[in-house]
Amino acid sequence: MNADYVIVGAGSAGCAMAYRLAEAGKRVIVIETGGSDAGPFIQMPGALSYPMNMGIYDWGFQSEPEPHLGGRRLATPRGKVVGGSSSINGMVYVRGHARDYDTWAEMGADGWRYADVLPYFKRMEHSHGGQGPDWRGANGPLHITRGPRSNPLFDAFIESGRQAGYPVTADYNGEQQEGFGPMEATIWKGRRWSAANAYLKPALKGGNVHIARGFARRVVMEGKRAVGVEVDTKAGRQIIRAGREVIIAASSINSPKLLMLSGIGDAAHLREHGIEVVADRPGVGANLQDHMEIYMQFAAAQPVTLYKYWNLFGKAWVGAQWLLTGGGLGASNQFEACAFIRSKAGVEYPDIQYHFLPIAVRYDGKAAAGGHGFQAHVGPMRSKSRGSVTLRSGCPEDAPVIRFNYMSTPEDWEDFRACIRLTREVFGQEAMQPFVKSEIQPGTLLQSDEELDGFLRDHVESAYHPCGTCRMGRASDPMAVVDNECRVIGVEGLRVADSSIFPQITNGNLNGPSIMTGEKAADHILGRTPLAALNSEPWINPNWQTSQR
Repeated sequence: MNADYVIVGAGSAGCAMAYRLAEAGKRVIVIETGGSDAGPFIQMPGALSYPMNMGIYDWGFQSEPEPHLGGRRLATPRGKVVGGSSSINGMVYVRGHARDYDTWAEMGADGWRYADVLPYFKRMEHSHGGQGPDWRGANGPLHITRGPRSNPLFDAFIESGRQAGYPVTADYNGEQQEGFGPMEATIWKGRRWSAANAYLKPALKGGNVHIARGFARRVVMEGKRAVGVEVDTKAGRQIIRAGREVIIAASSINSPKLLMLSGIGDAAHLREHGIEVVADRPGVGANLQDHMEIYMQFAAAQPVTLYKYWNLFGKAWVGAQWLLTGGGLGASNQFEACAFIRSKAGVEYPDIQYHFLPIAVRYDGKAAAGGHGFQAHVGPMRSKSRGSVTLRSGCPEDAPVIRFNYMSTPEDWEDFRACIRLTREVFGQEAMQPFVKSEIQPGTLLQSDEELDGFLRDHVESAYHPCGTCRMGRASDPMAVVDNECRVIGVEGLRVADSSIFPQITNGNLNGPSIMTGEKAADHILGRTPLAALNSEPWINPNWQTSQR
């Protein structure tokens, strides 16, 4: 059991790296704890609420009691299956805003400006309906499509945004993110187009990539050099050796955990758990970030929502149609319209995201509203709250301690109140009037700051976008974990490449940026000159300093 490169984690970044390294003729072993992604629960886009609530596909992590949310523990789903979280997510595709990556570079991630990452987004994409060749890729492995928007609520939502004075954007992943418009998804020919389908399965066919089923316990170090990974497999405990490098791509929760179990992290914390210190990197597990959101729910005045399918017969009909034809409602994630807006004047680029859904239901599918309704998922993009991932013990089987420290700054509360009030204004526009019967949640009785804060404390949820726990930065930065080529600072032969290396969370859903990270990291691993920078200038609202829209 050895290869040139050993990748821990068959998730979004890991699959992309395996594909590119194999393409270059390298032998790769991918270690994955989870099982197969076959079957309709994962492959049918309309079934998205199921896999992230199934222990067979999800690690089942939870946060510690959150002090600013009344002690609530929040679910922290991470994919434990081939494809990782790209096999259990909502399939929404967002690159992030150009300014996100410029900020990364300012924070010490040299070579990761928007101009530097745009060529990698283009290389990975096969865009169907995007802006065109200056901005979007057309030949990559990752198919990106748009839903049919056949439900009248989708276009009514976009039009209501326009009526409220916001721009409309034809492609938020192109030149202009800001505005209301169609949402994009990693769906192709009616199937979830996960990183496993796009990258790993084609790579496996070539013969250079092999999957090792097992639980990674630690990186095996010889002095300061990583030489392999200790893995529990069905055949027992063994070491899978890497001739060149070990690459950790195990998620923003498991990647820092694995580094700490391997002796890389805050020295005092490691000694506390009886772990020999290989490299004192206090940034390992720090800088944890996430997006939060609330579900603004409205009762529908017309029976045009998906509620009519929210019963055993309706779900069976949708599932049967998909199994027989690959089409119908099951072929969409139902996130077909969206928006990115700014919360106030003086904010340079969008800091609020909307997902619109033509049914009022929780993300876990457990609590449908009683009757026809619809909702907008809305939340701020750039919270200043920071948390941590730390070890519960020195035992690899124990789940880590996850503390997000959600809503720990006054700005978080201010931003969420703005989300509620701006959303009410949008849904009050003429285009929505034929469809809005009443506001279910939060409910119009809640108006004051104190009333809204009470609602938020009980109802904000994670959007499941954890990142930042192995932050990329300059070697001179004591809190940086990896350098700008994803090499772990202070050791040799070891890299981390997944959402854990993000210095700051990006706008929107993180699957796209995670895959891009794998694509770019692959070139660094291979010692290639990075793709030439593309200096396409994104649209920024010219009146951003004085106007909210």
